[in-house]
Amino acid sequence: MTTSTTPVIRTRGLTRHFTRHHQTVEAVRGLDLEVADGELVAFLGPNGAGKSTTLRMLTTLIPPTSGTAEVAGHDVVREHRAVRRSIGYVGQGNAAGHQQRGRDEVVSQARSFGMGRSAARARADELLDAFDLTEHAMRPVSTLSGGQRRRLDVAIGLVHAPRLMFLDEPSTGLDPQNRVNLQEQVRRLNREVGTTIVMTTHYLEEADAIADRVIVIDHGLVIADDTASRLKSALGDLVSLGFGSTADAAAAAARAERVEGASVDLRGADLVVRVAHGRDLAPGLVADLAAAGTPATRMEVSGPTLDDVFLDLTGRSLRETDTTTAIPTATTEGAAA
Repeated sequence: MTTSTTPVIRTRGLTRHFTRHHQTVEAVRGLDLEVADGELVAFLGPNGAGKSTTLRMLTTLIPPTSGTAEVAGHDVVREHRAVRRSIGYVGQGNAAGHQQRGRDEVVSQARSFGMGRSAARARADELLDAFDLTEHAMRPVSTLSGGQRRRLDVAIGLVHAPRLMFLDEPSTGLDPQNRVNLQEQVRRLNREVGTTIVMTTHYLEEADAIADRVIVIDHGLVIADDTASRLKSALGDLVSLGFGSTADAAAAAARAERVEGASVDLRGADLVVRVAHGRDLAPGLVADLAAAGTPATRMEVSGPTLDDVFLDLTGRSLRETDTTTAIPTATTEGAAA
């Protein structure tokens, strides 16, 4: 895979405001971003964070209120046609007509990019095979499963072999099996074909599993940007200890606070210690507590999740915000997306 030293995406102060109920909604606030050729980047955040609005600006569907963005070397405002020729985009809705046959939709998309009939048919067959859709190619789109439709959407977005692919919540509404299947297809597209992929998601496991880089967005601001492993390791492991009495737990908490960098939370007869490399430190900590006369009756060590990272950054659980934030409607043009 050949990569370029020039970022395939570069934004400076990218901002988008909407007017909603006579009030200004700051959907994206001053986004500075660079994405290198060949990266697989996930924008992670709850509904309403600004993820989809960012993608809509980068794909020229809506203009920024202020700031600049270049995609594949082209300005998204002044050169929006060149941007569109350089990218693939899969939105949250299905791209194919429900009464049309899947293969016909891919062929039509190829023709719209100027391919001849035979080349368009060959490209459609190639993509349908790549996404395990050949046996379903002549079925009406309305008869396909949710996972098959989403794979067809991705195939349509790739018909002109773009160097850069945008996926907006590609797994939303899919059952776990189809979600995993689609994730494998996205990984293969990035690893084997070399396509740069930028996707939005509110699935913690999805961002953790497939993204090289996770950009956490909340209230229109980037609050973290790193690999998932580094974001989690910076937070530390969670060591949960149980004791025979609240007095033992309190005494153990006093000793645990001596551990450098440890965060200690006393919960009755239970003690929770957050500390870097907690898996390595836990046996020594338990031995020290036992020697001091406060033996633990239970120990559990768990690694941090991206939800823990979000909780640490915002004081809120990403899972909780996702279930309580309304999904935007078309009338708000992504004001809360």
